[in-house]
Amino acid sequence: MAEITVRGAGAFGLTIAWACARRGAKVKVIDPFGAGAGSSGGLVGALAPHVPENWNPKKAFQLDSLLMAAEFWADVEATGGVSPGYARSGRLQPIKDARTLELAHQRAENAKELWRGEAEWRVEKADESGPWCPPSATGYVIHDTLTARMSPRMAGAALVAALEVMGVHVEAEGNDEGRVLHAKGAAGLQELNAAFGKQVGTGVKGQSALLRFDAHDLPQIFAENIYFVPHSDHTLAVGSTSERDYDDPTATDRQLEDIIDRARDMLPVLHGTEVIDRWAGVRPRSKSRAPMLGAWPGRDGHFIANGGFKIGFGMAPKVAHVMADLLLEAKDGIPEGFRVEDNL
Repeated sequence: MAEITVRGAGAFGLTIAWACARRGAKVKVIDPFGAGAGSSGGLVGALAPHVPENWNPKKAFQLDSLLMAAEFWADVEATGGVSPGYARSGRLQPIKDARTLELAHQRAENAKELWRGEAEWRVEKADESGPWCPPSATGYVIHDTLTARMSPRMAGAALVAALEVMGVHVEAEGNDEGRVLHAKGAAGLQELNAAFGKQVGTGVKGQSALLRFDAHDLPQIFAENIYFVPHSDHTLAVGSTSERDYDDPTATDRQLEDIIDRARDMLPVLHGTEVIDRWAGVRPRSKSRAPMLGAWPGRDGHFIANGGFKIGFGMAPKVAHVMADLLLEAKDGIPEGFRVEDNL
């Protein structure tokens, strides 16, 4: 039986631990701060695709992951009995001008081929969405049916519950046994920077909020760089900022208040809604801006899965599959641009 030690209990660490345990490995997960303590404990949970054009390995990988997600999260929920709040809810995006409208129509045609008939990228009249649509200067919106949502905190709890059923516990400390996976998010990137003597990644702070508003059957919205994500527990997440300069990584401030104000201005139905939670944390972004996956160069038996940034949970099902292949079978299916060496 293969032995795997996973250091880090965020989106990548927990999903890779799950995939390895499902294949019969003996797995232990170590995180001194507990599951979802970093950026994987946020609020937004938008699992959104890249634009269907200029196709490349990163976009193809993400498409595979988004298409795997429904079965992946259903298996997690069936094992542990805890819902991750997953749903393929779709997404609306206002179209701001004639050029963007032309591009949207072109991308709709591209999606027919690139998305393999599994989802649509449609151009629709904004008034068809009723009050659940921010202003659109052209009167049109993009409606894609590939975007999904899940609650990061619910997903983390679902993974922990499923792993517990399989005898895998998240421990605060412990010794390395067998192959070791390092999936420690922003703190792990700082360790890697020191180990390699160069910057291979950095942390980017984000802030988001949770509103008491029931829109769980409605699609997400992405408008003016704000995500509106309706969750299954009848709340609505809005966010997020991208801050490279900050003093306190976990403090919310006026930048979040501005997002909340803008969100309410765009969607008048949100006026008067209560803010029930605020979150701030540092998300790990690799130098290549793609997930950093693979063996740790020069450190036998050690592996890396980091750099999820804003798309960690969206990429997680495919990342878990690829890393389980590597850890358990020495099968290397890591695509171009995702390798640790791409950041050195």
